[in-house]
Amino acid sequence: MFSEDLIISAFVTLFVTIDPIGLAPIFLGLTDGMTSSERRSVSIRAVIISLCLMTLFLFAGRTILDTLGITIQAFRVAGGLLLFFIAFEMVFGDRQKRKQESTEQALTKDQIANLAVFPLSLPLIAGPGAISAIILLSSSGGGSWEWRIMLFVVMLAVLVLVLFAFIAAEYIDKYMGETGRMILTRLLGVLLAALSVQFVVDGLKVLWS
Repeated sequence: MFSEDLIISAFVTLFVTIDPIGLAPIFLGLTDGMTSSERRSVSIRAVIISLCLMTLFLFAGRTILDTLGITIQAFRVAGGLLLFFIAFEMVFGDRQKRKQESTEQALTKDQIANLAVFPLSLPLIAGPGAISAIILLSSSGGGSWEWRIMLFVVMLAVLVLVLFAFIAAEYIDKYMGETGRMILTRLLGVLLAALSVQFVVDGLKVLWS
């Protein structure tokens, strides 16, 4: 069976990678002018779409890798490097800027009606980092169905927090402020950097053995 530490590690990895608190002000900007009910509808749809995408890679990600001839250890190293890049952006404040650019791109292309798909679900919630984390984590517990089901529960819990953050976006943005968001993002970035390095080390150990 999988340990409690493994479950906590999975939750922290997904929480930091998806960053519900960091997404809240972006969601607020994207839905500017919408009513509370419209915002709620967009947020629920975005979370459901993200859940479907992440579930696909949770249960079929290994098959996709095998079809492409990619070993899980090679993907572990590549995914760890990708997560480290995300952590680097978080620590130095580049990630929020990139997300804002995605937001502006969506608005200029008149895609307000499809906000739940782009950019909320892709690439902000179920982006490359989250998908990489899901595939990597699915192999951490031996790839068993029991672990994947537990990981699905963990993933669902994180997405519920995303939904809560979207619904409470106005209040979160008001009380945290720019300074609070900046401090939290950098702290989470350092934590994700450590987790991503561990992914790389674990992958290299097997590749070099």
